[in-house]
Amino acid sequence: MRGYLELLWAFFVIGGTAFGGGYAVVPVLDRELVKKRGWITMDEVLDFFTIAQIAPGVIIVNIATFVGCKRKGILGGIVATTGLILPGIFLMLIVSMFFRYFAEHRVVQHALVGIRLAVCVLMLDVVIKLFKGFFRDYKAIIISVAAFVFSAVFSTNPVFVILGAGLAGLLLYLPKRAVPKGGSASDGPPKGDAP
Repeated sequence: MRGYLELLWAFFVIGGTAFGGGYAVVPVLDRELVKKRGWITMDEVLDFFTIAQIAPGVIIVNIATFVGCKRKGILGGIVATTGLILPGIFLMLIVSMFFRYFAEHRVVQHALVGIRLAVCVLMLDVVIKLFKGFFRDYKAIIISVAAFVFSAVFSTNPVFVILGAGLAGLLLYLPKRAVPKGGSASDGPPKGDAP
């Protein structure tokens, strides 16, 4: 039971402090799940993030489900997802009750500008971490530049960019089979291997 309560609380904190959605939540996940609790590694966060982008729904909700399932199975996924969305539900209920009264206040508008700037900085932090973690060789650079060109220049649907980058990664990083002496790579598996 304690494990489920820890999951609920961890994702409640993430849901209450992760503003901006998308890439802006990666530093919060890094702080809460990787550094503070040691539940997953940063590589796993980025793997979950990649998978969550392809899956339908909100990215952070998908990540909460993945992490919860990894920790405690299907019920853990449900608990983590519930913990994540509760702060947003409470906040939206409160804001919706009072929004019409303070939405036009200059103070609120200026505060929102500051929040947007902070979200941009958080996203920049994620980009820097991604650069450090993934640009280890020329193949990663080729895939990244191609994905950027398709996304920014040709406005390709992100799903196709992600699937194309996955296919490129598969083709570029798939280990090459060794060619036996006197034979060719198409001779089949080496002797002794199962068919």
